[in-house]
Amino acid sequence: MAGATGISILAVREVLSVRLEQRGKNLLVQEVQEFRQLLKQCQSSSCNASNLFDNFLERNIPVEGEFILTLIEGKIYKSSPVALPESLRMNGKTIEHWAQLTQPEKGEKVTPTDTLRYMGEPVIIGGKTRGVFVVLHSTSPDVEKVNEATAVMILVTSAILFVTAFLTWAVAGRVLKPLRLLTATAHSITESNVSHRISVEGSDEIAELAMTFNEMLDRIEAAFTSQRNFINDAGHELRTPITIIRGHLELLEYQPEEIHETLAIVNDELDRMNRLVNDLLLLAKAERPDFLSLETVEISTFIQELFAKLKALGNRHWQLELNASGEILADGQRLTQALMNLAQNAVEHTADNDTITLGADLRKSLICFWVRDTGEGIPPQDQQRIFDRFARVAKTRRRSEGYGLGLAIVRAIAEAHGGKVELQSQPGKGSTFTLILPIANS
Repeated sequence: MAGATGISILAVREVLSVRLEQRGKNLLVQEVQEFRQLLKQCQSSSCNASNLFDNFLERNIPVEGEFILTLIEGKIYKSSPVALPESLRMNGKTIEHWAQLTQPEKGEKVTPTDTLRYMGEPVIIGGKTRGVFVVLHSTSPDVEKVNEATAVMILVTSAILFVTAFLTWAVAGRVLKPLRLLTATAHSITESNVSHRISVEGSDEIAELAMTFNEMLDRIEAAFTSQRNFINDAGHELRTPITIIRGHLELLEYQPEEIHETLAIVNDELDRMNRLVNDLLLLAKAERPDFLSLETVEISTFIQELFAKLKALGNRHWQLELNASGEILADGQRLTQALMNLAQNAVEHTADNDTITLGADLRKSLICFWVRDTGEGIPPQDQQRIFDRFARVAKTRRRSEGYGLGLAIVRAIAEAHGGKVELQSQPGKGSTFTLILPIANS
């Protein structure tokens, strides 16, 4: 602000100086033009130089800083005002020079205390020079005006600068307070402590930044919590087969005749661990850009081939509802994996006399694949939770042999395609899992 104020003062001073200088030059030109008009009238009436000068001086009153000098026969005839500038009175050579003019002349006379701009006009009557008309303009009054205006500007702008700086300091402290809180909160965040939030006041940009920062902290806290739960659940699920394997291997020393049974158990537990690791790797890859291998998938052919595979999962009443045709751009293998997981989940929660239906339908710009069963259904309190990793339905007549990663994989595949998974279920009446994908993104 101080720099801008200083530049403004210098700029205004320069503009004033230029305008006053141009004003002085215009005054000189105006006086000379008026004198020339009077001289033309004098030529026609055969007047002499003294009458001409008297006539002009009676009609014109010089403005501040302006002087009119008339010369006849090398001497000053009259001047207006009578008191000439001291610099001119002390310089007789300049007056002698003007008295000898035979052609119009303009210029400047610089003295230690002043600068005089002038225009000289010889008075030619009857072919002879009868006198000289000189109009002068002193720059000292203009310089004083500029200096006075500059002093006023410095005084006023300094007061404004002081008041503005104080108000800005006070307001900036309040405006920057949320930023300081944001910085302090950011420094206090650790992996084990992400619960701090910034209090939001108002609705300006700083408040919006604070809200955005709080939302980011919510996402980070959710990610840390999910990661912590995931590590705990994965450690728990892996600990069980490892314990079983270790226990049976230790028994081999005392019961060598049961080696075949022990190897079978160990291989089964290793297969479970391998399946768990593969599922975890799949979920980790779901966040990578190369998770999908997109290709053109013909909907009718895809559903019919998938339906043939699903019937081998269990002895159920399998049905197909195909209300869609055409082509989509998707990863056929990932979609098959997702729908196979849904069908396997339906088999595990239904009996032999239950019905499982595979279907496909087009809804405006969406393609929907669903798996519907008439099994035991899912309680309302579990319907959102079951899509989390290692989540299982708490109260169910059947116990899945999986790790609770199947539905998490289905959701990851749907979201990788830009879609989502929806669940409609009532306990005792079955469930419908719907995979909804946008055709535009497909």
